[in-house]
Amino acid sequence: MANLRNIRDRIASVKNTQQITGAMKMVAAARLRKAQERMNEARPYTAKIREIVTKLIKKSDSSNPLLRSNQESGKVLVMVMGSDRGLCGGFNTNLFRIVERKIRDDFAEHLEEGSLALVCFGKKPYDYFQKRKYPIIDHKIGFFDHLKYEQVGKVIREVMDDFRDGKYREVHLAYNEFKSVIAQSRRFEQILPLNAEKLNGADLVGKDDKKSGGSDVKKDLSDIDYLYEPDSDTILNHVLPLLVTIRLWQASLESYAAEQGARMTAMDSATENAGEIINDLQLKYNQARQAAITTELSEIVSGAEALSK
Repeated sequence: MANLRNIRDRIASVKNTQQITGAMKMVAAARLRKAQERMNEARPYTAKIREIVTKLIKKSDSSNPLLRSNQESGKVLVMVMGSDRGLCGGFNTNLFRIVERKIRDDFAEHLEEGSLALVCFGKKPYDYFQKRKYPIIDHKIGFFDHLKYEQVGKVIREVMDDFRDGKYREVHLAYNEFKSVIAQSRRFEQILPLNAEKLNGADLVGKDDKKSGGSDVKKDLSDIDYLYEPDSDTILNHVLPLLVTIRLWQASLESYAAEQGARMTAMDSATENAGEIINDLQLKYNQARQAAITTELSEIVSGAEALSK
């Protein structure tokens, strides 16, 4: 009977867990829907701003400090976007491996010299990199709870001011780009100094898929110049900070949507696994109960036979 009681307790425990994971899946699905709407609304604007800035950089002789790399001094800053909570599969760990590999391959010297700095968005990246003794200069816990453009602008303005002052020579951003509910793409991008070739590369967030005839039209229009008022340098100096802010904003939206998709997938899988465990435990319970009943019947029959003799 003790064995039966243990199995019943385990079944009840797994059922409670299944209810929790099912509820978390529903919450993640609701949040994902809203996050996708915001992300998809921002993608075309982000892509167009990048296209405009790319054209302006190529046509302009601007000496804007956001276009210049401080090679002689300054640190390399890496901003890592993760999550505050777990239970989202490999959302965090897969990104952290990419960041560590990039640091090991490209910034090992800076790490040894003490000229590497990290800013962590979320509790998980902060705990991970702090435990491994990486030089974290700031962390933003709860950053995604009430994600607003103003808070993103405040963070990136401080980074741009430090870059202009020569505190940083390069600024990089690592995050998860949303592909689908079950897939995220790990991104590691340089956001400062701005580079026309990288901005115009194949990794544009929100870039439309090529359609028949679409690439030809774009190619035909690529050499067209525009008349700028008051002039291209003035416009460029105005939109460069906007572009950097928009890139961090878009990355924040992508990362949050990817987190909810990863959590929804993980909780869906956990709920299914809990159902399988319950079925297995129920089978074991029935077998144990049947064995106990058989044993009791055998004892009754044996006792009756003994009394009859």
